[in-house]
Amino acid sequence: MRLVLHAVRLLGFADTPAVARRFDLPQREVEEALEDAEARGWTTRSTFAGTSGWSLTESGRTENERLLAAELADKTDVSEVYADFLPLNALLQQACTDWQLRPTPTDPLAANDHDDQAWDAGVLHELKALDSALGPITDRLTSVLPRFRGYDTRFSAALARATAGQTAWVDRTDVDSCHRVWFELHEDLLATLNLHRADEP
Repeated sequence: MRLVLHAVRLLGFADTPAVARRFDLPQREVEEALEDAEARGWTTRSTFAGTSGWSLTESGRTENERLLAAELADKTDVSEVYADFLPLNALLQQACTDWQLRPTPTDPLAANDHDDQAWDAGVLHELKALDSALGPITDRLTSVLPRFRGYDTRFSAALARATAGQTAWVDRTDVDSCHRVWFELHEDLLATLNLHRADEP
């Protein structure tokens, strides 16, 4: 149940196969766990824009955090990684902003049409630096909690697609983009440490 609830939290809204894939769990067992969680008031199934999926209720988030707290008695190592993650997170946010916007003399919020190759190359350079930093971050986390495995390889795969010209793989939310992978890691750290984005500096 712990990994099923955690997968739903990290994905935000996802169907049963996606929840099962997140931690490579048997789909039938995941479906049963989700239905059990729904009966307990921890998950809810809904349909949005023609897509059905699961999400956590407030009591489900509380249960998720309770199970994660029981998983890790000493959070010192994760807290130290989180402290190192925050400056990188600010760089990632700026890179995604620069990917979406390219200010002009008359419009500081002009959308980036991706016609300026030098501008986009600068953003990709920043993402490559973050990619290099993410490997050690993931290694440190995985040494404490194996469920953190894979964030670095997913980010690298998304960046490779973006570098090849597939612009959606920088910041789109409907693919496993750099931004989506990073957002998920951020949420994973917050959940593990029982923190909230609003509390961050």
